[in-house]
Amino acid sequence: MKQMNKIIMLSMSSALAGMAGGTHASGFQLIEQNASGLGNAYAGQAAAAEDASTIYFNPAGMTRLPGKNLVFAGHLIKPSATFKNTGTTQAASTSAGTGLFALNGNGGDAGDVAVIPSAYLSWQLGPQLFAGVGVSVPFGLKTDYDSNWMGRFHALKSEIKTINVNPSIAYKLNDTISLGAGLNYQHVEAELTKAVNYSFVGQSIGVGAGVEGSNKIEGKDNAWGFNLGLMFNPRPNTNIGVSYRSAMNFKLSGNATYFGRPAALNTAIAGGFGAAVQASAFNQVGDSPITADVKLPATFSAALKHQIDPKWDVLADATWTQWSTMKSLNVVRSNNAVLESTPFEWRDTWRIGLGVNYRPSATWMVRAGVAYDQTPTSDTYRTPRLPDGSRTWLALGGQYKVSKAGAIDFGYAHLFVKDPAVALTGPPALSAAAALGRGNLVGNYDSKVDILSVQYRHTF
Repeated sequence: MKQMNKIIMLSMSSALAGMAGGTHASGFQLIEQNASGLGNAYAGQAAAAEDASTIYFNPAGMTRLPGKNLVFAGHLIKPSATFKNTGTTQAASTSAGTGLFALNGNGGDAGDVAVIPSAYLSWQLGPQLFAGVGVSVPFGLKTDYDSNWMGRFHALKSEIKTINVNPSIAYKLNDTISLGAGLNYQHVEAELTKAVNYSFVGQSIGVGAGVEGSNKIEGKDNAWGFNLGLMFNPRPNTNIGVSYRSAMNFKLSGNATYFGRPAALNTAIAGGFGAAVQASAFNQVGDSPITADVKLPATFSAALKHQIDPKWDVLADATWTQWSTMKSLNVVRSNNAVLESTPFEWRDTWRIGLGVNYRPSATWMVRAGVAYDQTPTSDTYRTPRLPDGSRTWLALGGQYKVSKAGAIDFGYAHLFVKDPAVALTGPPALSAAAALGRGNLVGNYDSKVDILSVQYRHTF
């Protein structure tokens, strides 16, 4: 137990150091939970049960891992998202549409390099009973634009970090059927920044044209969930896996902070312009505690792994993600005023993957895979904070056995993202007044993702 505690603490420290990431599965889900699956584009992971990372994909797979199995994995991820303007309009200083702000540039590449760690340990407690624990990063998002870009009143930096600790058990009913279950303790942190049009907010109290600053909204929370798994072997060379991960309900709490606020608005918030003006100014640009309800989605996966002969395996899966839980993001002040309301209207998605393994020798294995992953959003509701699009995965990888007990797995994937479009031109994405104060943001993104993963597994 002391060894296990040390491993958990080390893994949590490493994950906290790198838990921000890009969006590589649909929405802002991170499927990069091991390196052994990347070469197959994560096809068939709920049936693969190659190492202790099965704790995340299907805990019942631990019954296929005798003794103890330890996995450390790292993922280098480089998303790219560059905006191309096709009709953006300038933000105005007044509700009459005067005092226009400069459009400036396209924001640069909003993607950023991320390093995502994960670690798993499983051990056999008896002939039929197995236990394990995993530390991983199941969701992550980071987009960051140049501070003066044309969409700065809509978004600058958007960052979501999560870390998940997943103790699990599995029971082997017989040589054909195994069951698994786990608890999930998940921590989430979020930070959203954007430029603020102080001229538009303060036009009635004498704030001049062209005055802007910025704000930061940040919050965090913890939640509990669970995951379940079934492993079925209809014949010796065929694994069928079914797994479910529950939704996670968070109530983020934190603060809204404004920077560069002009003196007239400071005076209004302090009460110098009367109670009505004070309340209006505070609710628009005042510092205060905030809360936001967020429900991260449930997932269900059905997978197959079949060994054709001693050299060849084929893997396949279909995974459903309940992104329809993300209807909107409402940031609420401590006085119950709504500070930000962003409609998502996301839909449930499917991810379908197909992979193959080839063993040219006793020490080497080669992997390949393809997958298609639907986006949950649409052109109507897509925002620059998450310019998500459907993506196609192409992946290669392999394994080298360094000893009887140890192996190194590695993989590379390139994700072709269908060019997302953004059209924030008024309702339902923005009110007419907000559109004037922020400007319409209309354009397309050129997006792609590259992923490189490596892991070490050891049995003892």
